[in-house]
Amino acid sequence: MSRLARSRITAFLDMLAAERGAAKNTLEAYGRDLDDYTGFIAGRGDLGSIVAQDIRDWLADLAARGLKASSTARRLSAVRQFHRFLYTEGLTGADPSAAIDGPRQGRPLPKVISVADVDRLIETARLLSERDGLTPAARLKALRMRCLIEMLYATGLRVSELMALPLSAATTRERFLVVRGKGNKDRLVPLNDAAREAARSYLEALRQAGSADGRWLFPSDGESGHLTRQAFGRDLKMLAGAAGLSAALSPHVLRHAFASHLLQNGADLRVVQELLGHADIATTQIYTHVLDERLKSMVRDLHPLADES
Repeated sequence: MSRLARSRITAFLDMLAAERGAAKNTLEAYGRDLDDYTGFIAGRGDLGSIVAQDIRDWLADLAARGLKASSTARRLSAVRQFHRFLYTEGLTGADPSAAIDGPRQGRPLPKVISVADVDRLIETARLLSERDGLTPAARLKALRMRCLIEMLYATGLRVSELMALPLSAATTRERFLVVRGKGNKDRLVPLNDAAREAARSYLEALRQAGSADGRWLFPSDGESGHLTRQAFGRDLKMLAGAAGLSAALSPHVLRHAFASHLLQNGADLRVVQELLGHADIATTQIYTHVLDERLKSMVRDLHPLADES
């Protein structure tokens, strides 16, 4: 990769961070995708001389490497934004990505678990935290997991937002939390009694361990200072196994469950959009399969001409 291409990528990533509030993980993913792209086109001239066919050749190369359509679409999105940035900043005379069609891909329905399965998961977390003979460290970890599960299902937070909750989230007297999400936008999320009680029990154990004097509700010795998504995901799989549920259970599945269960019980799609922090309702519409089933049930149960068999 040339120095010029590297400087252009750096400028693009700086723009994403400054103007769109892109997270570190997002910036790193975009950087990797653009490194791959610019490495492929390196022998075809500078960025200003790239044409649509060069991008199509890169997409064909991705397909030959066996990348899924979803992964290719993500990489193409990064390249589109990069070329649009270069063009709007006057760094190139054209945007060669404008004529490129993305790979066809079906949008998968979100994986959702039932209300009964969530209840089972929460009850298992409670029982594990109340076992006799636990060491203080083991009890603290069990109470943390119970708090994490209750908080996640009560609020529908992104896992990154959950990990970065401040210590004050466990002491609030309000029935909601103010959360800073993508793009540094604040939103309100609900906080039920079960989540508040689990947070208080965990905070008490955290204080007894002498670890409640920092910034984060879920502190860790790692670089970020708080629990990582990977560590939470690993512990959640172990809890799922103890509850007799699928080992494929992830924090994101619980976020999906929060949204789907709200819609099943009559919540408005716009309300769910706000609670999830989706900038575009099109993102939330992936849950309309839940609405379809609810509407069918309403017609079947309430329409005067419905079959009474």
